[in-house]
Amino acid sequence: MASTVNSCAVVGRFTDARVAETMKTLLPHLLSRGVQVLVSTTSPDTGAAGVVRVSDAAIGERADLVIAVGGDGTLLHAARLVARRGVPLLGVNRGRLGFLTDTMPQDLLPSVDAALRGELQPDERPLLAAQLHMAGGGLAQSLALNDVVMQKHDTGRTLDFETRIDQKFVNTHGGDGIIVATGTGSTAYALSCGGPIIEPHLEAILIAPICPHALSDRPIVVSSHAVIEVELLERPETQANVSCDGMRLGGIQPGDRLQVSTARERVTLLRTPGYDYYKLLRSKLQWGRGGVER
Repeated sequence: MASTVNSCAVVGRFTDARVAETMKTLLPHLLSRGVQVLVSTTSPDTGAAGVVRVSDAAIGERADLVIAVGGDGTLLHAARLVARRGVPLLGVNRGRLGFLTDTMPQDLLPSVDAALRGELQPDERPLLAAQLHMAGGGLAQSLALNDVVMQKHDTGRTLDFETRIDQKFVNTHGGDGIIVATGTGSTAYALSCGGPIIEPHLEAILIAPICPHALSDRPIVVSSHAVIEVELLERPETQANVSCDGMRLGGIQPGDRLQVSTARERVTLLRTPGYDYYKLLRSKLQWGRGGVER
């Protein structure tokens, strides 16, 4: 079999029984196709002869393809590893919801072979670039496929903060925090905050307050070219964190400034034939009457 992939990294929580079951099939299959198989040095021993262990940083540098086995959290982790390298991702669903990891276990080997031959459909998704500017001059930055979130930390008190879009003042908010999400992330945390579902390829950014004190403080959708800024205001016992795709970027203090914009980089997901975003929504959100699929 001719392969367009020479090196494939496999990412997953190997201690999860469902993931481990898939690995027992996947790793030998890849090796039998003459593909160099990479796994993270942080993963337990797979027991498969010929598998190469590399650092997380080396995965994006050395892999031609990454297969993420697990739930959406696993794929988000894999996306962080390859976001700056343009390496395509194939997500295999061994988790719960699976908006991003849509290849089912029964379709595993045919989908993997198609990925090795370069036959799967590329699905480019935009990323967000988050920059946390500290008042003292420090800077923390990261990328996010789903969302950038500022929320209160270890306190029952709400936060006071201001938002600006393209340097224009928007609102002063009181609540538990705020979410800045891509269309991909509109079906994640933002959905539970009353945000709309945004088709992933729409050039837009969603801003959704978390538990706002004012009922009029509603989610809004802005251009993907917009620059969103959030500044925490002084309030007794204010404690808040910023996270990107669930991973902590850093603590934010009054006077610090969070800036979020669309990143130059994109992540490429691989889709099997027949992929249908709206069918996925029906399945995951249990739309429809009586479960009848048309």
